[in-house]
Amino acid sequence: MSDRPARPHPLGVHLRSGGVDVAVLAAHADAVEVALLAPAGGGGPGGHPPEERVALTRHTHGVWHGHLPGVGAGQEYGLRVHGPWDPVRGHRHNPAKLLLDPYARAVVPPAALRPELFGHAVDDRWRGETSVRDLRDSAPWAARGVVVDDRAFDWGDDRRPYVPLSDTVLYEAHVKGLTRRLPGVPEPLRGTYAGLGHPAAIEHLRSLGVTTVELLPVHAINAEGSLAARGRPNYWGYSTLGFFAPHPGYAAATDPLGVVAEFKAMVRALHAAGLEVVLDVVYNHTCESGVDGPTLSWRGLDAATYYRLDGHGDDVDYTGCGNSLDAREPRVIQQVLDSLRYWVTEMHVDGFRFDLATTLARGRDGYDPGHPFLVAAGIDPVLADVKLIAEPWDVGAHGWRTGQFPVPFSEWNDRFRDTVRDFWLIGSARAAAGEPAGGVRDLATRFAGSADVFATHRGPLASINFISAHDGFTLADLTAYNTKHNEANGEGNRDGSDNNRSWNHGVEGPTDDPAIQAARRRTLRNLTATLLLATGVPMLVAGDEFGRSQGGNNNAYCLDDETSWIDWELEPWQEDLRTTTAYLLALRRRYPVLRQDRFFAGRPVHPDGTKDIAWFGPEGQEMDHGRWHDPALRTLQMYLHAVRADSSGHHVDGSLLVVVQGQAVEASVRLPGRPWASRYSLLWDSGYEQPPGGPRGPSGVAVTAGAVVQVPAGVVRVYGAPPPSRRR
Repeated sequence: MSDRPARPHPLGVHLRSGGVDVAVLAAHADAVEVALLAPAGGGGPGGHPPEERVALTRHTHGVWHGHLPGVGAGQEYGLRVHGPWDPVRGHRHNPAKLLLDPYARAVVPPAALRPELFGHAVDDRWRGETSVRDLRDSAPWAARGVVVDDRAFDWGDDRRPYVPLSDTVLYEAHVKGLTRRLPGVPEPLRGTYAGLGHPAAIEHLRSLGVTTVELLPVHAINAEGSLAARGRPNYWGYSTLGFFAPHPGYAAATDPLGVVAEFKAMVRALHAAGLEVVLDVVYNHTCESGVDGPTLSWRGLDAATYYRLDGHGDDVDYTGCGNSLDAREPRVIQQVLDSLRYWVTEMHVDGFRFDLATTLARGRDGYDPGHPFLVAAGIDPVLADVKLIAEPWDVGAHGWRTGQFPVPFSEWNDRFRDTVRDFWLIGSARAAAGEPAGGVRDLATRFAGSADVFATHRGPLASINFISAHDGFTLADLTAYNTKHNEANGEGNRDGSDNNRSWNHGVEGPTDDPAIQAARRRTLRNLTATLLLATGVPMLVAGDEFGRSQGGNNNAYCLDDETSWIDWELEPWQEDLRTTTAYLLALRRRYPVLRQDRFFAGRPVHPDGTKDIAWFGPEGQEMDHGRWHDPALRTLQMYLHAVRADSSGHHVDGSLLVVVQGQAVEASVRLPGRPWASRYSLLWDSGYEQPPGGPRGPSGVAVTAGAVVQVPAGVVRVYGAPPPSRRR
């Protein structure tokens, strides 16, 4: 240890002046040692890797700190903490446990160490310490941090795309699942950061027309003990081992520093293609589970500060994962903000989706929209230019908070998901059975941006519209299964939601019936169109653009296999669906009226009486109170009027008419007459397998305003609606 002054901030290990400065939060400890380790498997006495222990002698406001000369990038290290053993008060200090630095920016996770180095039975290494201190040295299997030199990577002229929210199309993907089977990606790079940054992956993303890749968790991951005991991984990654380090399991590189560089290279490649990178982050809990879980980092350092505990030293669990980080504590908020800033400044990511964000905003008396974390994140200058997206619920009491997060947060809109599923799946099944199907009022509200959910000052861009996500049925499985089929998870099909709002169209699972196959494909097109034509920010899930299936598994969180990996060998109908999805995304880019940043007023915007948005029934008359509340009505027309000035100052009309025909039989629909339009030009029809221009697509036939058209059952049509005369 050097006598050179070292500061208690920033926390973590940072290169400085011929060595490293170390700062570790352990507010209730009596002493903290840094263990400098030889590489894993270095072969010390008794199979233990050799280590040199250096005590941190300075202690300021709960932070132990010091300067270690001669330590450089690539050095593996851990922490050993001495202090009281008082589980009732949350104190579980135990120098026998080699702990991971929570601020480590590269890691060697437990799974990377050889099983023969375990000093005891593999299953026993997960045993928690509920009352008795386990004095066996955990070094043979513990995770380690690695010192990183952030200056070593050449970012070149990397620039953020800065895609406006109004233009954003999110694409939720798993790093491994997206490219594990992708042709064009070399086999050694498949399923890795390098694979995602490969031209073959980028070409698909660009040709599809998405703007922003939202990656399932890439923070360092460690599977829960219950999964490890069953020999299964946490494939989705919602089990964080370290908030500053990219997960090594997603890298082609085998050394920890190479993992960091590979992640940065992926971001640089995506940016060069104009694509943003948003991370799904899990700051609500850690992989240490409850007190019966492993002691890997936070629990051994300062559980009383990091975790939300009851009066008996047990975890308060708002997450369903065994523990909850305590966002009432300033140091916990600091850790989250430090991590976010690091991923923005050093890793160049473009935003974050906060898993179970309600837990992060729980104060002394439950959820608080003015919680210090929400305020700090909203005004932080580093985070000002990135996207912040909340999953607005957790599993605790009063945990559902959709629409209640403050600016600048956007939120996953589960009401959009449920309403669209109810209309096209549950409602269609009821309509096919001759039953009342629920009407069109809620669907219209979702099409228009969910003003009933999000306050006016937040606007429709607060709504992240989605129909499917990683958690639940894929889009295709929503049309093919009535119930979940999760037997492969090893939990007796008890896991996963039973509230899927799905419809199998008459047969459970795969079928050779051509009529059912055609009906399912049409429903897929209707679901996709509703998502991409609605006001708000749409989110697609990787593979939904061409109808991937998980065989009815709606909770494939522990399946790192063909169930979860995307199969890129597409059948003709899947190619058609991919082409259709790309066409609808191009339509969204072409028409600004589909990308509103303010709620529609529903009032006249022109002297002739045309409104910015208007709703018509099948008879061509504007909807009235009775029609809005008719549970049997399944046909609706949405007119979107958009007049904007082009670069020359001339007004250009980009008005559209969207016809939704959800009846089980063909319907006669009268298109709105003057002054809404002089004629209508068909731009897209979900009754066709391909978009216009394809051999199985519709032709762009012009229809006179006020004309009656026959619309088949279960179809969405989009018409261009030029005005009767050019408006100035």
